[in-house]
Amino acid sequence: MTRLPTTFRALPARALALRMLGYLAGCLVFATGASLFIHSELGSDPLDVLALGLKEHIPLTIGLAQALIALVCIAIWSAWNRRRPVVAPFVTFFLCGSMIDLLLLADLSWLADTAALGVGVLLCAYGSALIIMSGIGIRAMDLVVITLVRRWGWPFWLGKAGIEAVLLATGWVLGGPVGVGTVCFLVFVDGLIQPFMALNRRALGMHNHGLDEPAPAAAPQGAA
Repeated sequence: MTRLPTTFRALPARALALRMLGYLAGCLVFATGASLFIHSELGSDPLDVLALGLKEHIPLTIGLAQALIALVCIAIWSAWNRRRPVVAPFVTFFLCGSMIDLLLLADLSWLADTAALGVGVLLCAYGSALIIMSGIGIRAMDLVVITLVRRWGWPFWLGKAGIEAVLLATGWVLGGPVGVGTVCFLVFVDGLIQPFMALNRRALGMHNHGLDEPAPAAAPQGAA
């Protein structure tokens, strides 16, 4: 049996269960929002622009493409922080990507494109907030953003937008779909994550294990 990391073994079972529930809920909520972005055909979120762009040249599913992107982000985070590569963020990319693959099989022809985009914005932002606040399996891209926040003092939204602008530009060059939805993601999703985290703290009493703790990836490190 795989032993829990020291950080998790010190937690009461209820606290660990609540953090895990928040993490899994965040993955599902985010994946649902991302699939709605794709369904709207008004432009995907930057990560999926890159994933879909890679699919144009390599026979990959969205889940596998996102896992490949996660490897690159984890390598950057590991080198920057001089720490061993973590595994849980890779799992999150693969899990969310695989959920998107499944959700895209649903018939959403009854849902208007603009409605899908609007709901997708809210779900992606709130799902991201839940994953970060859980401190479990924080997405590899967000680990890089959190490092930017701590080392350079950037606002979270600015670091997030900057990283995703790089993903967007690369995906567009590879042929990924870019449109008004992509702009909405950069402006509204990246801008809403931090307010949603603050709302969860005030309204639900949730602790932000991702941004508040000194080492947000300490727990995922032992989740291999």
